[in-house]
Amino acid sequence: MSTNIIDQCVAQGVPFARDYGGLLDNRSFGGVLVSRTFYAKGQTGQQLLLGAYSAMNRQIGRGKIKMFNRHEMMDLVLVDGKARGIITRNLVNGKIERHGAHAVVIASGGYGNVFFLSTNAMGSNVSAGWKIHKKGAHFANPCFTQIHPTCIPVSGDHQSKLTLMSESLRNDGRIWVPKKKEDVEAIRSGNLKAINIPEDDRDYYLERRYPAFGNLVPRDVASRAAKERCDAGFGVNKTGEAVYLDFASAINRYGKEQAHVKGLDEEDASLVKKLGQDVVRAKYGNLFQMYEKIVDQNPYEMPMMIYPAVHYTMGGVWVDYNLMTSIPGCYAIGEANFSDHGANRLGASALMQGLADGYFVLPYTIGDYLSNDIRTGSIDTQLPEFEKAEASVKAQLEGFIGNKGKNSVDYYHRKLGKIMWDKCGMSRNEKGLKAAIKEIKQLREDFYKNVNVPGRINEFNEQLAKAARVADFLELGELFAKDALERTESCGGHFREESQTPEGEALRDDKNFTFVSAWEYKGEPSKAKIHKEDLKYEEIEVKTRSYK
Repeated sequence: MSTNIIDQCVAQGVPFARDYGGLLDNRSFGGVLVSRTFYAKGQTGQQLLLGAYSAMNRQIGRGKIKMFNRHEMMDLVLVDGKARGIITRNLVNGKIERHGAHAVVIASGGYGNVFFLSTNAMGSNVSAGWKIHKKGAHFANPCFTQIHPTCIPVSGDHQSKLTLMSESLRNDGRIWVPKKKEDVEAIRSGNLKAINIPEDDRDYYLERRYPAFGNLVPRDVASRAAKERCDAGFGVNKTGEAVYLDFASAINRYGKEQAHVKGLDEEDASLVKKLGQDVVRAKYGNLFQMYEKIVDQNPYEMPMMIYPAVHYTMGGVWVDYNLMTSIPGCYAIGEANFSDHGANRLGASALMQGLADGYFVLPYTIGDYLSNDIRTGSIDTQLPEFEKAEASVKAQLEGFIGNKGKNSVDYYHRKLGKIMWDKCGMSRNEKGLKAAIKEIKQLREDFYKNVNVPGRINEFNEQLAKAARVADFLELGELFAKDALERTESCGGHFREESQTPEGEALRDDKNFTFVSAWEYKGEPSKAKIHKEDLKYEEIEVKTRSYK
């Protein structure tokens, strides 16, 4: 499958890296000790996205696809128990529209923005997935969320999103914090620079704790290790939530190699540094430039500061092997569904999942379903089911506009995000999760009483669009915490403090939790019913990996 995906992307123009002989190149990535990841410099995801968009636009140009730009799905329409269309809102003029279909495919991405601050685009939301959940689609493993260790740290309350630095940086960057608290305080006060701390006074904690994998441990392991150091008081920025990602060793290593190849003086420090920086610039130049523009520090001279941030959601809408949800005729693909990743995922695999679902699975499985509708004819959008769904959407939007509360939508989104990050983030415990459920319920009640949405429905109204999304996040957040509370083991991105080894590593409970938690909507998140889909492994042995 992976080779087919690569061939598909190359045909679309994705510029995958090549070795000297012209073959596809590989590099190592977090969680593996071998080079097995295909890549396009430090922007593989962006290049894959551009390739897919270009291919889609070609079909739009040929008239094979009708594109509805700047429309948002507001509800799913069921007719005789089958998905038969959707209700949308035109985000430009506010018009509510009906669209009939023989099948509906949700490809709306993940729900990381339930944390408010994440590496996702600000418009990314759970609403499409949540709407079909409330119509009968099960929602699986909502607490399985990936925290990416290589992100630009939070700098203050003014931020509305976070920036991801590619995981490829961990190939050559070394992660560390000072060993001495007095050095940490001096850095925070601006009286000491990282480059002036001697090697012996640096704690390369991943290399210390995980000598086999070092800085290339999986994302969840690296993230928790950074949190542990910062919680212990060794965070290096003013908020105390940052660690260093240092390229000095790589620059020196590459520089000496280049000097040797070119027959130059390997003892000339300035020459070696320049040659090494040129190599690093060729590999990661776009990332270094992005970092410098955001942070206003030169990462060639000073170590980068990084901290974990929400990046990907392994949970999502439950689907079968044909990618159909528990609603006949309704499919979910890519990050919107729960499949493939379980409690964790390695870098590069999420992009591949989206491409596999869209190019190599759904085109074959959806045809089987549609074959039974070959004589159905077009779906009439004047059916009572469409009228009822549209009326429900309008009622919700009118309720927001007419509320005249005192707080903005972002006020509630930020509050929800803080609850989620503090109590459902990198580590979780029973007390915190129970408190989160209670606090989210109270916040949701206050949201409907006191949210203020200016403007009108039938116009461009970004605050109204946000209000509908945050309303869904406020329900998802509670189910997220409920799911995390039920799963008392630690596994992958889900770390329960009650279930850890003496060394602080995740402790799984395969005897009691080898199942998918598929939640059925029962009126509100607190009443959701769990369905356990047992995981049966026949070809592989289930065991815990060690990264020591």
